[in-house]
Amino acid sequence: MALSLTFHVLISVLVHLSVVSTAKHSHHHHASHTLHPHTPSPNQQLQQAYHALQAWKKVIYSDPKNLTADWVGPSVCSYTGIFCAPSPSDPNTLVVAGIDLNHGDIAGFLPEAIGLLSDLALIHLNSNRFCGILPSSLANLSLLYELDLSNNRFVGPFPDVVLSLPSLKYLDLRYNEFEGPLPPKLFSNPLDAIFVNNNRLTSLIPRDFTGTTASVVVFANNDFSGCLPPTIARFADTLEELLLINSSLSGCLPPEVGYLYKLRVLDVSYNSLVGPVPYSLAGLGHLEQLNLEHNMFTGTVPLGVCVLPSLLNLTFSYNYISEEEGICKNLTSRGIAVDDRYNCLPDKPLQWSQKVCDAVLDHPIDCYDHECSAMAPLVAPSTAGPSIAPGPSDT
Repeated sequence: MALSLTFHVLISVLVHLSVVSTAKHSHHHHASHTLHPHTPSPNQQLQQAYHALQAWKKVIYSDPKNLTADWVGPSVCSYTGIFCAPSPSDPNTLVVAGIDLNHGDIAGFLPEAIGLLSDLALIHLNSNRFCGILPSSLANLSLLYELDLSNNRFVGPFPDVVLSLPSLKYLDLRYNEFEGPLPPKLFSNPLDAIFVNNNRLTSLIPRDFTGTTASVVVFANNDFSGCLPPTIARFADTLEELLLINSSLSGCLPPEVGYLYKLRVLDVSYNSLVGPVPYSLAGLGHLEQLNLEHNMFTGTVPLGVCVLPSLLNLTFSYNYISEEEGICKNLTSRGIAVDDRYNCLPDKPLQWSQKVCDAVLDHPIDCYDHECSAMAPLVAPSTAGPSIAPGPSDT
C-alpha cells in the first residue's frame, strides 16, 4: 500500500531534484523538528513563507496544543511543524519544503496566502478542525508530492484545484464534507494513492479511467450509486487495493474486476450488488483479502476463487450464496479465515431460512441480460433475520 513519505526521504528527494520519483511505499512517521537547528539567512522564498504563515496564523481560531505559538518572527524554519530543505533549483537556498500539523486539533481555514509556499513538497494536516473550501492558490504548489487533508471539516464540491498539481502522487481527502460527483480527471492524473472515503460524494463513479496509475483507491462510505464500470480494468497494471465499502453500488460486479491481476485487497461489502460472484476473480493470483459481505450475491462461490494461492481471508456473509464448489466447503483446512454466515448454504449453521432463500432464489439475475440501470435491488423479506446496519470500520 502506498504510504506517506518520511521527511528524511523528502529532504533527499529535494536535494536530488526529483520530488516526484522516489520513496513509493515508504513508511510514514511524524518527523522530529531537528533538520535545521541553525537560523537560516533570509532569502526571498523564506520571506514569502513568513508572510504566508503569518496570514495563516491569523485565521487559526483555536490551537489547544499551542503548536503555532512559536510562529513568531522571520525564522520560519524554527516554527513547530515547519520543515526546511535545500531548494531543488538551488541547493544553496533553504526553502520551506514540508508542513506537518497532524493531530493538532487546530481550528481555522486555509488562506489564499498559502499559495506563497510554492516550494512545498508535503502538507500533512490530518486530524484537525480546518474548515471551508480549499483556496485556489493551492495551484501554485507545483512541487507538492503529498497532500493529506484527512479528518477535517472541509466542504464544497470535489476540490478541482488538486487536479492541477503536476507533482502530486498521494491524495488523502477522507473524512471531510466534500460533496457531489467525482471528476473524471481524477483518474487521468498520475496519482499513486487516492483516498476519498467518508465524504458526501454522490452520483455515479466515473467511467473514464484512462491513464490511471493508482495502486490504492478507497471510495468507501460515500453515496455514489449505480454500477462499478467495466473500465475499472484500466487500473490493471497498478491497482493493488480497491475498497468500495458502503458506496451504494448496485448491479452486478463486472467480470473485468478479474483483470486487476495485482490486487491484494478487494472489498465491496455493504452495497447492493446482485448476481453471481464472477468466476474471473480466479485470475487474481495476488489476492489476500476478498470481502463480499452484506450484498445480494447469489449462485456459487467459484472453485477458482477458493484456490487462489495468496488468499488469507474470504468473507461473503449476508448474501444468498447457495453452493460452494469443492475445497470451498472447507477453506479453514487451508488456513484461510472464512465467514459464510447468513447465506443459503445447505448443512451450514447460521443461514437464512428456507422461506427467505426461496423468495430470493426464485428470481435469479442474469448479468448479461440486464443493464445496470434496469436492475432494481432485491429486498429481503423482513423475516430474513437480524437487521444489520452498515457499519464498516475506518478504512
